[in-house]
Amino acid sequence: MSTDSRDAPVLSIRNLSIGFRTGGQLVPAVRDVSIHVMAGETVAVVGESGSGKSTTAAAVNGLLPENAVISSGTIEFDRRDIRTLGERELVAIRGAGIGLVPQDPMSNLNPLMRVGEQIGEALEVHGRTSGRATTERVHELLEMVGISDPVRRARQYPHEFSGGMRQRVLIAIGLACDPRLLIADEPTSALDVTVQRRILDRLGSLTSGSGTALFLITHDLALAAERADRVVVMHRGRIVEQGPSAEVLRTPTHDYTCALIAAVPGLALARATRTREPAAQEGSPLISVRHVVKEYVLRGRSSGTFRAVDDVSFDIRSGTTVSLVGESGSGKSTTANMLLGLETITSGTILFEGADLSRMRGKELFALRRRVQPVFQNPYSSLDPRYTVARTIAEPLAVHQVGDAAGRRARVLELLDQVALSRSTADRYPHELSGGQRQRVAIARALALHPDLVVLDEAVSALDVLVQSQILDLLASLQRDMGLTYLFISHDLAVVKMISDQVHVMRAGVVVESGTPDEIFDHATHPYTQELLAAIPGRRVAHAGEPEQLTGEAVAAGDD
Repeated sequence: MSTDSRDAPVLSIRNLSIGFRTGGQLVPAVRDVSIHVMAGETVAVVGESGSGKSTTAAAVNGLLPENAVISSGTIEFDRRDIRTLGERELVAIRGAGIGLVPQDPMSNLNPLMRVGEQIGEALEVHGRTSGRATTERVHELLEMVGISDPVRRARQYPHEFSGGMRQRVLIAIGLACDPRLLIADEPTSALDVTVQRRILDRLGSLTSGSGTALFLITHDLALAAERADRVVVMHRGRIVEQGPSAEVLRTPTHDYTCALIAAVPGLALARATRTREPAAQEGSPLISVRHVVKEYVLRGRSSGTFRAVDDVSFDIRSGTTVSLVGESGSGKSTTANMLLGLETITSGTILFEGADLSRMRGKELFALRRRVQPVFQNPYSSLDPRYTVARTIAEPLAVHQVGDAAGRRARVLELLDQVALSRSTADRYPHELSGGQRQRVAIARALALHPDLVVLDEAVSALDVLVQSQILDLLASLQRDMGLTYLFISHDLAVVKMISDQVHVMRAGVVVESGTPDEIFDHATHPYTQELLAAIPGRRVAHAGEPEQLTGEAVAAGDD
């Protein structure tokens, strides 16, 4: 390779503009974007949903949908313009020259094929290996991405892998042919923070060792700051700021970048921000969880029982927020479901104002459901797409026979006001709303019956950081104005610090540490809690003191 070739960017995007044809019009999605990525370099493109970052990545791979139109610009990979290549040439480049690690491992792995076969397919399609050599390379790749016992694992199906392991399989597929460029499109957004850290550590070491250029797409500025050499910030299809990651964090020049920085919980830790003031821990508890155990009977090849929740005890006092924190499988959601009456208790008690939930039946249980309401993780699946917003919010009122049609309509409009949605939203459908608007509708529905307790199960984890910040502020203001009590379920300690009065850290069904947010963050004693804290994206950057250099004016400018 010549010196000039080595010095040339692996990827060079110049003045790229992309639109989508809808309803006879061309709707702009990417506007005049220019990005360059060198060999061995990690460049992160950051922005909210709809910013154009994933559309830009799809254009690099020649994977834009049929209604997409590239109206101007060039995309050069190894000095070849992607736009001029035919389909056969693009197929030859995908995987071999440009690897891809997509976002959702559940929808991007074939559930009917063994994991080893799917990795091997990437090798054999490009003629890299065949026969026994493919099998050996598959085992090598699985071991390389940190999956132990690769011979056995290669014979398993995706459903037999955890979310983190499935993501590692996608990384193995993406790196199988030693590509010059690896596009990682939100590769860890669906993962717990500790798994996320391990995946990104592995990805970084693999790409740095091979000299592969990494093009990272993410909505998480804190993650980008820790992992990337350079950061490109996109907003409404345009690049509003770019530069070395530390420089962008220390001295952001655009209001939108300032707003992103201010909204990231991991970076906010250094500024000691709290969404709300801690509530007084006085009076009798609204909820008392005492020595609760939940066991499931195992069927199939295994026998016996699996203990998902093991001797858990805590109290929730009126007007406070109690958080259960831990990775997937820690037992936190199972505990919440028992409190909601969606799971039976194997042993122990859950008392609501002194009454035992496990003994409630019929009308008594029906009345309890009016006082305890849930808000679930995914605002896309928790709302019925056939219902208008008004019908969705009014449904609990109808089920509990509260008021007449006119009264319910008035209550719906009142609730829309409370969650800061326009009253015109009442007659719209979920598909017409953004993710943040949908979650506000879910919160309004939960508040319809004036509940005493709201159980928020990963209620902000599926949202972009700016929307997440808005929802957390909303929850805090509703609690302050209405005296609400929250049980907050999360895998993200940074978010928990901002909203909680009391925190219980769960692992493998057991509460391993409890305390106030300040106690947990400043004096964590359990190794697992320390691991969760260390995995918070942006925490290391924040502790380096960089975000404190932001001026108050700059942060405020991005808040609206």
